[in-house]
Amino acid sequence: MPTSDPRNLVSTEWLAQHLDAPDVRVVDASWYLPGVPRDPKAEYAERHIPGAVFFDIDEISDTTSPYPHMLPAPEKFSARVRKLGLGDGNRIVVYDGTGVYSAPRVWWMFRVFGHKDVAVLDGGLPKWIAEGRPVTDREPMPRERHFTARFDNSAVRTVEDMVEIVRTRSAQILDARTPGRFAGREAEPRPGLRAGHIPGSTSLPWQGLVNEDGTLKDAAGLKAAFKGAGVDTSKPIATTCGSGISAAILALGLDVIGARRVGVYDGSWAEWGARKDLPIEQG
Repeated sequence: MPTSDPRNLVSTEWLAQHLDAPDVRVVDASWYLPGVPRDPKAEYAERHIPGAVFFDIDEISDTTSPYPHMLPAPEKFSARVRKLGLGDGNRIVVYDGTGVYSAPRVWWMFRVFGHKDVAVLDGGLPKWIAEGRPVTDREPMPRERHFTARFDNSAVRTVEDMVEIVRTRSAQILDARTPGRFAGREAEPRPGLRAGHIPGSTSLPWQGLVNEDGTLKDAAGLKAAFKGAGVDTSKPIATTCGSGISAAILALGLDVIGARRVGVYDGSWAEWGARKDLPIEQG
């Protein structure tokens, strides 16, 4: 699997070689589940890859929605990333503090809003630091850059889309949560949600796509993971999880191996599990 293709995934070596390139922009997209004792903003302020700007997943969202970090309106997304110095003509590399976890969500967001020249840093900040590469506490002062938002509906699945998929079985539904949460045996990290999964969906925990060192599995490993879950990557796929974060890891893995008929359910279980009018399955 190539790890120097800025279309989806780049290696730490690639980024080190291109860090000073005039068209490259680096984004720290670290985010953690509720209850995890880590503060992504504080960690960014303490150390980050030189030149990286911080992308706040919770703020660059539809903050009027009752569900967490739903996609914002194109106008808001454009305004926020423009202030971060991210725009047309930039080659954007996104990383996080876990390895490959929340960065794919922001990779997906840029693609939803029409910016295709965006990639995830394979192994993220942990791999970068482990290799002795430079970090800084100096916050950059980016110059605003025009961003043209072109919303790509094909990359997104709404709750209405998912209801139709459940009814017609027109797409495979992949759930990236842990097996316990999928089966309804484990409590959800967000209070008030029912336990279980969307009817007809398949459990494929995101951890199965990631190596122990936090890097994404190679193409053979990714194909094996999807095949092992009974997924036909040539047919439509909707990915889901707790709140649309790890669902994007599945979307990234699918993109790396060439699957193109993929959409992320933005609301995921935070929405479906909260809606008592929607059916669920357990076990």
